[in-house]
Amino acid sequence: MIDIHCHILPGFDDGSDNIEESVRMARLAVDGGTTAIIATPHSNVPDKYDNYFGKEYVETFKALDARLKEEKIPLKLLPGHEVFAANNFIELINKKRLLTLCNSDYPLIEFAHNERSESIYEKLGRITAEGLTPIIAHPERYAFIAADPAAPLRLKKMGCLLQLNKGNLKKKFGRTAYAIANSLIEREYADFVASDAHSPYIRTPYLADAYEIISEIRSSRYAELLLKTNPEKIIRNEKINTMLR
Repeated sequence: MIDIHCHILPGFDDGSDNIEESVRMARLAVDGGTTAIIATPHSNVPDKYDNYFGKEYVETFKALDARLKEEKIPLKLLPGHEVFAANNFIELINKKRLLTLCNSDYPLIEFAHNERSESIYEKLGRITAEGLTPIIAHPERYAFIAADPAAPLRLKKMGCLLQLNKGNLKKKFGRTAYAIANSLIEREYADFVASDAHSPYIRTPYLADAYEIISEIRSSRYAELLLKTNPEKIIRNEKINTMLR
């Protein structure tokens, strides 16, 4: 499996605190069947996390990658950001200050949980106008999705992809997020499930349980699509169909 959303880089945000925690996260990921992780620290969050691509990102990424090799942990580390859609975020993506996933045409985009739907749709339209395909991080947690059952289909028709958090398949963020996540799996509106892991203790990068849950709710074929096939297409920067399968 490939985890496209993971806060494994140490010391960048509210994820891993240090390289030892990152190593433990990597071991858990491998134990759960993950072969590659895209490191996606929070970025461009006003008054909280900038984390723009530069020397610090490169040095931290290389240090963790080297440590994984030293420890003989068979996990491929890949670059990325979880981009908060604020300020001049599209300009920063175009200037490579904010990373897409694996330098592909797929940025991982996050919004304020209570942001108005009109604002979100406008921002997403600006992303697609740049020829990019936005992957919406944890849509099951947004108020505008909870308020409008038609919103997921509208997003898909706009050309967006939806990435669910494994924790929301297990009621980690409340009943509403759990219900929405399960509904998106049942209707096959989801395009990815990722860990959104923040530590080796809670919200971990262990994905084997997510594969089992998706297989039970829908099918093992769909679990393969969300955890293996579509993530592999990101790495190769190949086209992913945004509409229903």
